[in-house]
Amino acid sequence: MAGLNVNPTRMELKKLQQRYATARRGHKLLKDKRDELMRQFLLAVREDKELRTRVEKALKGAYEGFALAGAAGDPRMLSEALILPRRGGELMVDTVNRMSVIVPTFRMRMTGAGESDSYNYGLVFTSGELDDSVRTFGTIATDLLRMAQLEKEAALLAAEIERTRRRVNALEYILMPRYLSGIREIKAKLEENERGNVTRLMKVKDMMLAAKLETERAASSAQTEEPEE
Repeated sequence: MAGLNVNPTRMELKKLQQRYATARRGHKLLKDKRDELMRQFLLAVREDKELRTRVEKALKGAYEGFALAGAAGDPRMLSEALILPRRGGELMVDTVNRMSVIVPTFRMRMTGAGESDSYNYGLVFTSGELDDSVRTFGTIATDLLRMAQLEKEAALLAAEIERTRRRVNALEYILMPRYLSGIREIKAKLEENERGNVTRLMKVKDMMLAAKLETERAASSAQTEEPEE
């Protein structure tokens, strides 16, 4: 891992310490965001799984009803009964913000004649199996929209989780170690410079003491050698 190319000064040390503190706060916030995204992702997946099980069971029964209705009567009866629906639907899309992820929400508003009626045909010449199947499709429409919303939400959350995980790893394994390495290098260099300064000061002090002793010794020798009157 490449280190930081910095000048070993106290100002640069303070800058690196501030950057490291900011990186630590960002790392914690991103980890909290990742954990919350994972929680919401798991909730969406669980709900989608429950809805899918219920919808698949309902669709299986509906298609069996269509098959029985076609086998019991005239096959043209099915196409004529379902060819022209009297009801329509308007899909309404909105968005919500989930941890900085824009997630779409779907709602269906039924329109057209016979809005309160589940059937688009007369009941005289149709079988009960067809009626049950059509009614089943009407009841699972909301579940199908909810499934579409949950699956889109899960896909968007998964992409955001992956991006957040990469940022967390980049901070934890690349950026923060670089800052720590730079801080240690600057501290070591500053301590080395401090030891060098102390050593130089001690040498200067020793030289000054030696010079003082030499001066005192010379003065003492001069007094000793002075002739008596």
